[in-house]
Parts: sequence; C-alpha cells; structure tokens
Amino acid sequence: MTSANSTGSAQFDGLGLKRVINGRSWVTILGGSRMPEEVQHAMADAANTFIDFHELNKRAGEVIAQYTGAEAGLVVAGASAGLLVQAAAVMAGQDPERILQLPDTTGMKDEILIFENHRFGFEICYRTAGATLKEWGKGEGSLAEQLTAAIDEKTAAVAYVFSPWMSCDLSLREVVAIAHARDVPVIVDGAAMLPPADNLTRYIADGADLVTFSGGKGLRGPQSTGILAGRADLVEAARLNMSPHASVGRGSKVAKEEIAAVLAALNRFVSMDHEAEWATWRGWSESITAVGKGIKGLRPVIEDGDPNRQGPTAVFYFEEDWGGPSSKEIQDVLSAGDPSIHVGVGSYGDELYVSPVALEQGEAELVAEALREQFT
Repeated sequence: MTSANSTGSAQFDGLGLKRVINGRSWVTILGGSRMPEEVQHAMADAANTFIDFHELNKRAGEVIAQYTGAEAGLVVAGASAGLLVQAAAVMAGQDPERILQLPDTTGMKDEILIFENHRFGFEICYRTAGATLKEWGKGEGSLAEQLTAAIDEKTAAVAYVFSPWMSCDLSLREVVAIAHARDVPVIVDGAAMLPPADNLTRYIADGADLVTFSGGKGLRGPQSTGILAGRADLVEAARLNMSPHASVGRGSKVAKEEIAAVLAALNRFVSMDHEAEWATWRGWSESITAVGKGIKGLRPVIEDGDPNRQGPTAVFYFEEDWGGPSSKEIQDVLSAGDPSIHVGVGSYGDELYVSPVALEQGEAELVAEALREQFT
C-alpha cells in the first residue's frame, strides 16, 4: 500500500525525496507534467529496439507537420533546444562547413532581432548557437517603423516570443509581413502555449517560419522533449544542426524513446476533450478558492481566460486590511511541509495563486485544507 506521503515512485522514495503537490503549473523545477499511461507505454515500447535514426526523424516530422499545418517538423530535446537549432538553422542553413563552424558566425548573418518586452532568460539558447541579439522597440516612431529600421544586412531572423507577461502591440502577422518583405524569417517561441490546442496551428497559419513548443508541459510528453515545425528547408537545416550530427546542437540529444513518447502525447493532445479537462480544472479551483471566502482582507477569485494564466486558476488577493502572514510566508510554509505543497505568488501584485493543471484527483482538497490553516 502506498503511503499518503509517498512520491509515487519507489526510486524517488528510496532516495528520500518528499512528495510534492504541484500547484505552480508545468514548471521544469518540479518535474514538468505527468505523462499519461499511453505516453509511458510508447516510451517503454521503444526502449528495446533499434531503428534508423534519420528515418525516424523523417517519419516523426511528417506527423508533426500534419498536426501543425507546417511543411515539416522535427522532435527536439526540449523547447530550449528548439530555440538553439532555430538560430543555427537561420544562420548556417544546410551548409556543412558553416554547420561545423558554429558557434563562430564569421561570414554569416548572425543577428536575431528581439522585441524589448520579449527578452527572457532562455534567449541564451539563441546565443549558444552563436547568434547576437539585437533589441528593438524602445526607439521613436511606430513599432512597425522601428522593426523595419532594425532589419539590416546582418539580420538572420526576427524572434517572436509567446509567453505569459510578454506582449507586443505588433501581432505576429504584422511582424511576419515586415520581415518577409525583407526576406527575413520569423522564428517563434511557443514553449508554454499548449493548451489551447488552437495554438498548435495558429502560429504557422500566421506565417511563422519556425515554431517550437515544449513536448512536456501541457502536451504531457517527456519534459526533455519539444517539437519544431515550419518551413521544410529550415526544419531540414535544424535537423542537420543537431544530434546525431556533429554540430552546435550535438549536446541537445533526443532519444528514440522520447520521440515515440512525444508523438503519442501529440496524438492524445489533438484528440482529447479539452473542454472537459478545463471543466475539471475549474472545479478544483472552485474548491480551493472556497476556503478564502468571508475572510477579512482576502479576495478569492477564479481567473479563467486570462492569457497570463494557464487554465482556470485559483487566486487569492491580499487586501490592505489583511492581518495574516504574507503570501510569500504562506508559500514558504507550504513548500516546507510534508507533503511539500508548491503554489505561486506575486504575478499580479500581492497575491497567491494555485494553478490546477498539474494536480491530480484528491490533491485540490489537500491544497485547500493547507491554505485554510494558513488563512485562519
């Protein structure tokens, strides 16, 4: 019989790890997401086999292309690896000598333009490939005028980042139109943007040349995987710039088991009932916010449809007349417990939130009770 505080893994229990209840969403620091049974089965099924890796990449890419509406696709070692090979592809292309030359970009177009509000920690993946980032968006004139002026003979691509808290008044379609008028590709980071399912095809439909998504998170494949989709010539360039080839992306190796698993996850994702899943998340959020109702200084709400939240989210705002512990203090107490309950704080000022997307049956009640103890 499994203990209430077991991690659910005999291996992890043997290492002395505490059980974690994840109310922060599909974050890598907590292990990403749970892989459904069919995804786990696909991974195990591929483990004791040999294949031609180039042929596997080709066939897997065809599946990704079908689901994204792109010309071609590729399984990569996480969305971060997707960013790395995006940059390599637009700089070195399919040229064998240039591929071996990276991250030395001598003689190549090596600047990637990035909007000032799209700067983020993972841009290091572009720089790992050898790219130089050139920021735009703080000058004079309209954003369209600034982007047009920023493109020059060194521009390899324009990056566009979709992520919570990152916005741009120029839509992806508008950026694509400006960049394509100068024969410059647009590369998109959509790592955390699934669900909603529509995003799987939206960015390609809007004209992006390369798009990468996490294979973990909402797709619920292995957290070490990602998918890349886009123009056939650039996807092929990305493939040549990563493992198993000797290239700047050699260290971003994706295993055959991971490819099998992420394809199973992708197939599940496009065929599942997303409305039913969101209804479940909404119900859990209702159970959690209920513990804050009627408590002076607390304003509990469910934020559903907010683009900066991943699914319907239980949020507690701390008003000026709140007399209890701070949101950060509550977060620290919950994470130090056993089981360790992780929640988020500070997205919109003084607030604490619980994202239900990584919870499982019965955990919303445990989170609610832990919060009740802190609030009262």
